[in-house]
Amino acid sequence: MADAELQTFTSIMDALVRISSNMKSIERELRCPVCEEMVKQPIVLPCMHSVCVLCAAEVLVQRGYPPPELPPEPNTPTSSPITRSPRQTRRPPPKTDRLDRVIRTVCGTHPGRRRKDTPPVIMLFPCPTCGKDVELGERGLTDCLRNLTLERIVERYRHTVSLGSMAIMCQFCKPPQALEATKGCADCRSNFCNECFKLYHPWGTPRAQHEHIMPTHSFRPKVLVCVEHEQERLQFYCRSCQNLLCPLCKLRRAHSGHKIMPIALAYQTLKEKITKEMNYVFANQDSVQAQITQVESGIAQTEVNSAVAKEQSNQCVSELHSVLVERQGVLAMLLEGARAQRAGALNAQLSEKQSLLENAGLLTYTQELLKETDQSCFVQAARVTHNRLVKAIENLHHFSLSADPSFRHFQMDVSRELKALSSMDFIQAPLAPVIDTQKTLAYDQLYLCWRLPQDSAPAWHYSVEYLRKVGGAGALWGRVLSEGSSGSNGTHCSWQRLDDVGGTSAVIDKLEMDSVYILRVRGCNKAGFGEYSEEVYLHTPPAPVLSFCLDSRWGLHAERVALGKGQTYARSVPGMTLLQAADRALTSCDLTSDLLVADVSITQGRHYWACTVEPGSYLVKVGVGVEAKLQEWFHLPQDMASPRYDPDSGHDSVAEDAQDCPPFCFLTMGMGKILLPKCRASNTSAGPLTAPLPPRLGLCLDFEKGRLTFYDAHSLRVLWEGTVDCSAPVCPAFCFIGGGALQLQELIANRSTEQNPPRRVTIQTRATDADH
Repeated sequence: MADAELQTFTSIMDALVRISSNMKSIERELRCPVCEEMVKQPIVLPCMHSVCVLCAAEVLVQRGYPPPELPPEPNTPTSSPITRSPRQTRRPPPKTDRLDRVIRTVCGTHPGRRRKDTPPVIMLFPCPTCGKDVELGERGLTDCLRNLTLERIVERYRHTVSLGSMAIMCQFCKPPQALEATKGCADCRSNFCNECFKLYHPWGTPRAQHEHIMPTHSFRPKVLVCVEHEQERLQFYCRSCQNLLCPLCKLRRAHSGHKIMPIALAYQTLKEKITKEMNYVFANQDSVQAQITQVESGIAQTEVNSAVAKEQSNQCVSELHSVLVERQGVLAMLLEGARAQRAGALNAQLSEKQSLLENAGLLTYTQELLKETDQSCFVQAARVTHNRLVKAIENLHHFSLSADPSFRHFQMDVSRELKALSSMDFIQAPLAPVIDTQKTLAYDQLYLCWRLPQDSAPAWHYSVEYLRKVGGAGALWGRVLSEGSSGSNGTHCSWQRLDDVGGTSAVIDKLEMDSVYILRVRGCNKAGFGEYSEEVYLHTPPAPVLSFCLDSRWGLHAERVALGKGQTYARSVPGMTLLQAADRALTSCDLTSDLLVADVSITQGRHYWACTVEPGSYLVKVGVGVEAKLQEWFHLPQDMASPRYDPDSGHDSVAEDAQDCPPFCFLTMGMGKILLPKCRASNTSAGPLTAPLPPRLGLCLDFEKGRLTFYDAHSLRVLWEGTVDCSAPVCPAFCFIGGGALQLQELIANRSTEQNPPRRVTIQTRATDADH
């Protein structure tokens, strides 16, 4: 029996300890972010965070706002003349509130002083939780509702923890013999012991019907009422402005058209959502614990890695110090050598000058030499003395120090080194690269070019990632999205990655035609990978790319047309023929054209190619034509001003009526414009249109359908479609009228790359539980 009682007592104690531990764990949620103590009379700010009402008032007063009008203190039985307690005269006077001290300190006025009527001030309260300035409105804290739910949780926490220092005493007992309060009255808003509660709530009176609660330091109203209509309960919830409303506030014009629901429905809906969210968190406790383990491991790694980084930093500084000390020794040796050399030269000069004094050795020796009477001996001994005296006299006339004592050439300029040392810092990862949209293009392959910002740290290598956009080839080239939008385009494909890209450009091959690819790049150095660049969209051509050169076998006029190296560039310069034709402009206009064709002919399939026409060109025609007809046209040049000649159709009006598909299909462009003919299938009378000349012009020929489509190769936007007779081999053709130039688009595969081929990697995406 004793063992059973002991087991029961142990289980009860374990349950109490577990409940107490759970309640203690929420203590952080119950603290005011201003005073960092348990909240007292918390109010809800417009940002939905809660603070103590007194703390909020202190913050507003400290920011220079007028003292707020706080809600009056709750009435107690002792404040009513009818029920005044006989012990009231013996109670100590109340202490000065902390808000009164703040008001007197900051404002210099007592809160009881009558203020003059002033225009309403819009108060901004700095919420310490979210760090934003929230607007309280004209009435300030009066418009903020009390957080009664938080107060109830605090009360349950206090009673569960049972803090001995938080004992609540009866407010009506004599101070020397004050008893601990056992009840609290929600209507009187006071705490009582048993005797005092019976004294102030006698049977048979209305006070006996008051609601008694557990003792508390902060009494709260039974229900929330409107701050503007004090007699109205909050019975509605506005989903648009997320505010509680009373029936009178609901009728205001400010809430017209808003989604308003009864408070019971809002209560049930929000409670169900929170319950589901809480159950989800409970069901994923393993994931939470795993993440906690990762965070703890990260904290431990942070401590270890910071110690290693500190050691490395100290080692780098020590190496710098060693190099400086070593260099200091070398420079000191150079200075000492220069000093010894100059000092030796000056000492020798000093000895020589001292020998010229009256009592010095040279003059005394000379005087003794002059006493020699033997002529041959005198001449033999006097020659050296004579040379020394001549040199000494010359030095007297042109005296200078034998060595420079200033050491001006041994001054050091360390400003650059000091600047480098003062800017010495830990290495940073490279900034997000900037995509060069002028060089980036999609042709036979994708060519991506980028550069680093000027203030970016250098990158050792780059990582290029690309992704095929599923279900959409209609995105324009150059559409830019932020990194956060990755994977939000309805695509579930994996990112492909090119690692260890050495330069600032990359080539991506093995792509699908007529598809949109998303590309991004980031740099890497010793500090790790940097941020991604902005994502760019590239649209691949709608057909395989046709590679060809310009054919010079048809006897080009070397006087007017010249081909560049590789025969992919052509320039036409007006010669004497055009000058003579201009001289006959008033009588006739016999302007001839220069035709260029490709060195390949198309007999089947779909093909795409692109070219660039110089904006300053006079007139240039780009298109295709039947090879036999092109040769006939070249050998029999047409009058370009003939009214029966249509350069866009390639034949005259009579021939056009006789056949459905013309042998030629051209678009004319020049002077920065492109001429878009009207569609032959259209019955409208509208004439041709002009559009700005695109940077690159793309052409796609469908041989089986006999259709030629012109594109803006930059965005792959369709400019115009035409038909051409494909019953015989067809060649790409170009025609110059006047001066002009064009450049065929070079295959990306033909560009020489000196960098090593990057490694191609597939990035696998990890699905989380929340995704399911």
